[in-house]
Amino acid sequence: MKLKKFGGTEQKVYDLVKPVTDELGYYLWDVSYVKEGAMWYLRIFIDQDEGITIEDCEKVTEPVNQILDEKDPIPQQYMLEVGSAGLERELLKPEHFEVCKGDEVRVHFIRAVDGLKEIVGILEDADKESVTVTVDGETKSFQLQDISFVKLYFDFE
Repeated sequence: MKLKKFGGTEQKVYDLVKPVTDELGYYLWDVSYVKEGAMWYLRIFIDQDEGITIEDCEKVTEPVNQILDEKDPIPQQYMLEVGSAGLERELLKPEHFEVCKGDEVRVHFIRAVDGLKEIVGILEDADKESVTVTVDGETKSFQLQDISFVKLYFDFE
């Protein structure tokens, strides 16, 4: 697993959108700019302690659309989507790991580690090289190079 590094477009959009989301009281979780089929999608993922509703997405969409129209950081046509980061969001950046310390996470490995393909535990720490998780009272560190992804874990049962 590599920590996410923004591409040029994502970084430009992040820098333009963050003041808007901050002013509206939302946490800007991530910006994604991807091509799917023939269409480009600009996705803005937001969060707040109370969770995100459709109304929250609508509230953010209008001012974000205005600033993107005004500054025009993307030369080609794209579809703008504003949505929730989700209950089981992926931790992609150092600040994601920082704000999620103490939360339950699912760590999925590229290859089995200690006979396991994934574990669920409490996120204790993370840095550029490893993630530390407590599982069943035992604290273990895993190298990022051995991890496919780390996501918040929510038990739906």
